Amino acid sequence: MTTANNLVQGLLLGGLYAMFATGLSLMFGVMRLVNLAHGDFAILAAFLALAIVDGTGLHPLLTLAVAVPAMFVLGYLLQRGLLNFAVGGDGLAAVLVTFGLSIILQNLLLELFSADSRGLDAGAIEDTSLALGRLNVGWFPLLTLVSGAAVLGGLQLLLARTRLGRELRATSDDPQTAQLVGIDHRHAFAVATGLALATVAIAGIFLGIRTTFSPALGPTRLIFAFEAVIIGGLGSLWGTLAGGMVLGVAQTLGAQISPGWGVLTGHLVFLAVLAFRPSGLFGKPVAT
Repeated sequence: MTTANNLVQGLLLGGLYAMFATGLSLMFGVMRLVNLAHGDFAILAAFLALAIVDGTGLHPLLTLAVAVPAMFVLGYLLQRGLLNFAVGGDGLAAVLVTFGLSIILQNLLLELFSADSRGLDAGAIEDTSLALGRLNVGWFPLLTLVSGAAVLGGLQLLLARTRLGRELRATSDDPQTAQLVGIDHRHAFAVATGLALATVAIAGIFLGIRTTFSPALGPTRLIFAFEAVIIGGLGSLWGTLAGGMVLGVAQTLGAQISPGWGVLTGHLVFLAVLAFRPSGLFGKPVAT
């Protein structure tokens, strides 16, 4: 029964990893840009929520109404003012710029909030659970999984059914041709970055409620997000959810064997996917 419970907990943890990975996958899919500051933006959103809670007394989940739009605007302005100049070429410029942003964000948060670990108190929802036979499913992890699926579903509908989604897909496929038909690729790129930061803001706040966070935690979140994207398959949003769940299950089952094996088991599964199916579980195999 312990294994079954850990399996369920791993699936629920996968919802959080999927939310972290969604924005990373979106930016790479639209711009072929790997944002090395992605995890740090999640921690920035968590600290923003903390500041709002300390200043107003709002429930942490209600801070989403402020933090998510704020992070969207930050992402849009960041892309228009900085990252658009680094997109294209061999990709090295974008990697260096986002690495620099990561260092800046970590040091800025360190100056503003110190190195102490913080947390967001969401009250009773953190401790209550739903009994399913001999299994106990926490309400908050379940809410996290449902929210992750809702975010992915919303983005999928946006990309598939709206004019903005068609513009993003067209810009991703061929930016030059998209410009010929009147699509402003710089605006499209900025919207994609705004959406990426909005989704990672949700993940950051949920992380802050689930566990403690500190200014230096961003790179670890980036690794988990990157692994979820690769496991699920580049270019597949629902694959990102599956990748997050696979990673979450691997970590919880590994931790069942030994506490030190939790994160390591996730890394080993990631390496196995890279070795035997580089395109990911749901990605399209590359023709050779």
